[in-house]
Formats: sequence, structure tokens, C-alpha cells
Amino acid sequence: QVQLVESGGGLVQAGGSLRLSCAAAGIVFSSSTMGWYRQAPGKQRELVATLNPGGRTNYADSVKGRFTVSRDNAKNMVHLQMNTLKPEDTGVYYCNAATFLGADYWGQGTQVTVSS
Repeated sequence: QVQLVESGGGLVQAGGSLRLSCAAAGIVFSSSTMGWYRQAPGKQRELVATLNPGGRTNYADSVKGRFTVSRDNAKNMVHLQMNTLKPEDTGVYYCNAATFLGADYWGQGTQVTVSS
């Protein structure tokens, strides 16, 4: 059974930092592209950052230079370091795994709220 469990969300003031983590189970983690997406109230879910097995990253323009995605293949975990947070970063952040077999999995999400 595939499980993606996010942690690390919370309430932070603008300019602050948070680190999100996602623990994965039931997938071949080292061969999967791991990603973070977010959904703000009333908006569609959008890509924040992805990290493929080869180490290539992809970031939304709105977070470039502020967010960093990383992975620990030994622990089957992916992290999202978020610095200089802005109120517009508020939303539910979801962990995603795209496996080499073409399957797509999502975590339950963790709330991030940035106050102004």
C-alpha cells in the first residue's frame, strides 16, 4: 500500500521559514519523481517544485530563490525548505510521487498559513 505522509506545516509570519517533509512508503522511491504542489482557497492545485531521480529540479516561478526541494533516498523522504514566506504562499501543500511505472500518488496535505 502506497503512503505519502506530509508533516511540518503550520502558521508563520511573513518573512519566516518552514520545512515540510514527506515520508513515502510502498513505492520505489529512488526511481520516482517527487514533488510538492499547493492549493490555495478557491484556486486550483499548482506545482511548487519537483525533483526527479537524477536530481533535476523544477520550481514554480513564484518560489524560485526562496524554496528548495531535496530528497533522502535512504530514508524515503522528500523535503521542501521554504524561506522568506509570503501571505500568497498560504495553502494546503501536497506531496506527490510519480513512479517510473507511470503511477501518480498524493498525500493528504498539510496546511501552511502565512500571516502578514
